[in-house]
Amino acid sequence: MSEQNKDLPRDVFIQTIYEEAKRNKNLIFLCCDLGAKALDEFRVKLPAQFIHTGISEQHMVDMAAGLAQCGKLVYVYAMAPFATFRCFEQIKVALGAMRQPVTVIGVGVGFGYDDAGPTHYATEDLSCMRTIAGMEVHTPADNTCVAELAKLTYTKPHLRYVRLDRKYLNGLYSDRSDFKIEDGLVETAPGKDIAILSSGFPLHTALKVRERMKEQGVDVGVIDVFRLKPLNVQKLVALTSKYKKLVTLEEHFLSGGFGSAILEGLNDAGHARSVLRLGVHDEYYFENGGRKNVHKLARIDEGAVYDSVQQLIK
Repeated sequence: MSEQNKDLPRDVFIQTIYEEAKRNKNLIFLCCDLGAKALDEFRVKLPAQFIHTGISEQHMVDMAAGLAQCGKLVYVYAMAPFATFRCFEQIKVALGAMRQPVTVIGVGVGFGYDDAGPTHYATEDLSCMRTIAGMEVHTPADNTCVAELAKLTYTKPHLRYVRLDRKYLNGLYSDRSDFKIEDGLVETAPGKDIAILSSGFPLHTALKVRERMKEQGVDVGVIDVFRLKPLNVQKLVALTSKYKKLVTLEEHFLSGGFGSAILEGLNDAGHARSVLRLGVHDEYYFENGGRKNVHKLARIDEGAVYDSVQQLIK
C-alpha cells in the first residue's frame, strides 16, 4: 500500500476531533492551513465550528484564548514552526498564564517538511514549548497513539501541544493491551542490554537499529516516551532500571530537547544515569535531498545511530 493511501497522523487526529465536534457543538477548530483532507470535511459540514483565520497564527492563538475563556473547547492547527515559534508569546501569555485548556496542534515536526529548509523545520519546539507553565507536550509515534491522544484532548481538556508527523508512521500499538495514553510512555520493544528512548518519527529509526543490533548479539530495547511533559518519572525509572546503558534519539536540537528532559527526569528522581544523547547539533541545514539526506548530515540516520549504539558495547 502506498503512503498516499494510508491515513496520515494529522488526518487521524482531525477526523477523531471532527466526530466529537458533531456531538459537541461547543468544540471549535481554528486553523490557518487547508492542507489536510480531513479539514475539508470539517470545514464544509460544520462551518459554524470551523474558523479559518488566514495566515495569522498569533491572532489565531489570541482568538482561541478568547473562545476558551467563553467556555468553548478549542483547537488551533498550523505547521509546527508557525504554531509555536511565531506564537510563543501569545501561547505563554494568553494560554499559559491564563490557564486556558487549548490544544495546539503542530504538524510536520522535526525535519518533516523535507526540503523547505530551516524556516519550516521544527527542531527547537520541544525546548520552547516545554518551558511554558502548565503545558503538556505529546509526540505520538503511530496512529493508535494519535487517535487516543485526540480523545484525551476532549475527555480531559488541558493546555497541550500535540506534535504530529507529516508522514505516515507504521502501526505499533493497535493490538497492544499494555498501551495506555495516560501513562505517557511504553516499552515498544523489550530488551536488557541497551535502551533507546525516543518518540515520533525517530522511534521507528530506533526500532530498525534494534533489529540490526540483534545480529551482534546485543539485546536492545526501545522505549516510546510519547508524553515528554509531564514526564512519568516513576514509570521511566521502572522501565530503564533493568538496562545497562541508555540512549536518547531525537529529531531536535540537543539543547533543551528530548534527551535533556529525560536526563532531568532521572536526575530529579534520584536515578541519575549516564545517557548517550543523539540528536541535532548546533547547525542549520539548507541542503536539499529529502529527510533522509538531512538525517545523514545531522548523523541521526539509521546507519549513524547504529554506529553510535555499537560503540557502547566496545
